[in-house]
Amino acid sequence: MRPYLKNDHYLNIQEKRESNARSYPRRIPIAIREANGIYVKDVEGKEYIDCLAGAGTLALGHNHPVVTDAMRKVLDDKLPLHTLDLTTPVKEEFVEELFGILPKDFAKKAKIQFCGPSGSDAVEASLKLVKTATGKRSILAFQGGYHGMTHGSLSLMGNIGPKKSITGLMPDVHFLPFPFDYRCPFGVGGKAGYEIGNKYIEQLLNDPESGIVPPAGMIMEIVQGEGGAIPAPDRWVQEIRRMTKEKEIPLIIDEIQTGLGRTGKLFAFEHSGITPDVIVLSKAIGGSLPLAVIVYHEDLDIWNPGAHAGTFRGNQMAFAAGTATIKFIQESGLVAKVEEMGERLMSNLYKIQTQTNCIGEVRGRGLMIGVEIVHPQSSIDKVRDELAHPELASQIQKECFKRGLIIELGGRHSSVVRFLPPLIIQAKEIDTISEIFLEAVKKAEAMEKKSIMQEV
Repeated sequence: MRPYLKNDHYLNIQEKRESNARSYPRRIPIAIREANGIYVKDVEGKEYIDCLAGAGTLALGHNHPVVTDAMRKVLDDKLPLHTLDLTTPVKEEFVEELFGILPKDFAKKAKIQFCGPSGSDAVEASLKLVKTATGKRSILAFQGGYHGMTHGSLSLMGNIGPKKSITGLMPDVHFLPFPFDYRCPFGVGGKAGYEIGNKYIEQLLNDPESGIVPPAGMIMEIVQGEGGAIPAPDRWVQEIRRMTKEKEIPLIIDEIQTGLGRTGKLFAFEHSGITPDVIVLSKAIGGSLPLAVIVYHEDLDIWNPGAHAGTFRGNQMAFAAGTATIKFIQESGLVAKVEEMGERLMSNLYKIQTQTNCIGEVRGRGLMIGVEIVHPQSSIDKVRDELAHPELASQIQKECFKRGLIIELGGRHSSVVRFLPPLIIQAKEIDTISEIFLEAVKKAEAMEKKSIMQEV
């Protein structure tokens, strides 16, 4: 193999050859040569802590032994790598493990559909499922939600940017207010804010003049990821489940980013104790390899053979890696550890908030945490959108990167710093991340202050 060249060499080639739609390299200018655990190393030998983790895909980090051993066994045993939807012992073991970690009442009446390799495809399958089962066409989604980039899933996205130039998106999608204390859609916040939201949604569902035909389904994230790490209150979720049950609206819970322990429960909906009708899963369930499924109540299983397909739905190596990941998470008690590490990181970030001037809110659940970056609040009456400071958030990301920490931005105006590390992270590493972040925030604030002074 040829010797490694500088990062810029690979980035320049990438810019020349790859689509203008590429995104991460614009903010994380790196060419990765190796990775282990929570660390990646670039072609120049610099090491970084990876708090992006494949957008949540790498539950056990990079190249975890239980995952790589499972992959090697598939190869050593000469198992088929690609089987469409033909079954194999490896596939059946994966299904057994997955059903074994679902709530028992749900699992005993559940069916599973293997989709194409992306979460977006599983979302598309869930939409087709509920429309077929109900014979209805409209879908209820939530402001701030993110469900993928394919045509139907893009129609469900709260963020206007990626879809404003795309014509002919899926019709009959209706957006509802998601509870968001910091940017309450009703300008109230707290318990009063989400209670108003519940009443609004219930009134809409009961109103014969709402303009919305009876829905085929409702889709939501329990913790909005790309929307800015926004957790829904448990009581609000319970009320949404009550309404959808009473109105016989299938409830689709998107667990693509939250599933398999990310929020401190195996599945985010377990925090509220509800039972969905459909669960959409991808990312972590493939043990770092592409895999996506929907698991749903058997009563919805009325579609015909071939109603949903996908060439790469039989990824045997992903089944093996996913099974190994599920087993390890269960046997090691990792979910409880996630809750503990999440609390530690949140506590550290709260302290950083008091030591700096640009953090509007720290929020999240488990190891899915967001820090909202804002202008210094000269007036508490300012509209939250006026306070958003994407430029400073971007500078903080750059300063973190210089210091060996990879983080991503999201949320309204891309002003939310997101922490999404592998679930295996340890307390010492949490503290190192916090120290780097504090240095980065202080440096970015000082640079902004200097720039303002020079302009004056």
